[in-house]
Formats: sequence, structure tokens, C-alpha cells
Amino acid sequence: MARLGWPIGVTLALEMGVFALAAYFMGWIGAPAIAAHAVALQLAALTFMVPLGLSQAATVRVGLALGRRDEMGITRAGWTAWVMGVGFMGLMALVMWSIPHRLVTLFLEDVPANAAVITLAVSFLKVAAAFQLVDGAQVIGAGMLRGLHDTRWPLLFALIVYWVVGLGVGSWLAFARAWEGVGIWVGLASGLAAVAVSMLIRWAMRGTLSLTLRAHA
Repeated sequence: MARLGWPIGVTLALEMGVFALAAYFMGWIGAPAIAAHAVALQLAALTFMVPLGLSQAATVRVGLALGRRDEMGITRAGWTAWVMGVGFMGLMALVMWSIPHRLVTLFLEDVPANAAVITLAVSFLKVAAAFQLVDGAQVIGAGMLRGLHDTRWPLLFALIVYWVVGLGVGSWLAFARAWEGVGIWVGLASGLAAVAVSMLIRWAMRGTLSLTLRAHA
């Protein structure tokens, strides 16, 4: 339990830490950026609950198939969860892209005093639309790999990609290129995309990497 569990805990801490540091960076930009970031992040977190739940189901179903030594069952369980989760997030991305202003005004009254925050939140939410797909893909990918007892490589992906690629790209765009808050969100999306691709490649190569054999060892 400890061997499998500690990398999962550290991975979650690294992911949450990236978003906490992103909020800190927003504080350097200004109070409206922090408020807009909070609104956009609440909407993204709400939709994230569905792929998060599916990732837990994927871990269980992949693990059960692994225990039966059922290669077809492993494939079916993993890809079913991935298609369901990414498909749902694709729909949410369309919603966020289509009606960002309406979604933001669920949190903020549409009055002149809130105009700056609403404008920023709408711009963040448009980036979050693309963010949806990769966020769903990475969390379900992690769940699929956990079902194979593969928890240390996802930890390395989180450590290197979230903190180097995500924060590196985000801070560079925000401050060096003057994209400000939008740059932070693009950085977060790029980090999640890179993690999602890394998880998917490792899952697709599970046979070549002998992940199912190692889990039984």
C-alpha cells in the first residue's frame, strides 16, 4: 500500500501546488486577475469532477482485469474510461467556448464595477476550454496506469512537466511576453497537455514496457 500510495499522494500534491503557485503569480499581476482566476478555476474544477471519478473507476476496472491476467479487459477498461472522460470534457469545452460570459456572470453581477474582472475571466475561460480536454485526458491516463500499479512514472511526469514546462511556459508568457493572466493559463494548459501525452504514450506502450508482467512480479 505504501509503495503504490506515496507516489500518488506526491503527484496530487505537485498538481495542486502548481495551481496554488499560479494563483500567487496572479497576485503579482493584480487583484482583478486573482478574482478572474478564481472564477475560471471554479468552473474548470466543477467539470473536472467527472473525469476524476472516471479515473478512479478506471483504476479499479483495469486492476481487476490485471488480476485476471485479462489483456483484453485491461484495454477495454482503460480506453472506455478515457473515451467517456475526454468526450465529456469535449462537450464542456464547447459550452465554455460558446457562452463564457454567461458562465462568468453566474459568479459575478454584470455591473460596471465588475467589468474588468468579467473581461479577464472570459479570456481565461476561453483558454480553459482547451484546458478541459487535456485535463480530462491526463487524470484518466493516471488512473489507467495506477490500475497497472504504475505510479512512479506519473509522479516523474508531474514533477518535470507541471513544474518545468507548465510553470516555465506560463511565467515566461505572463511576464516576459506580457500576456499576464492569459499567459499563466496557457502555461497550465501546456503542462497538462504534455502530461496527458506522456501518460497516453506510456499506456499505449504498456506491453513493450512489460507493465502487466511487472505488476504480477
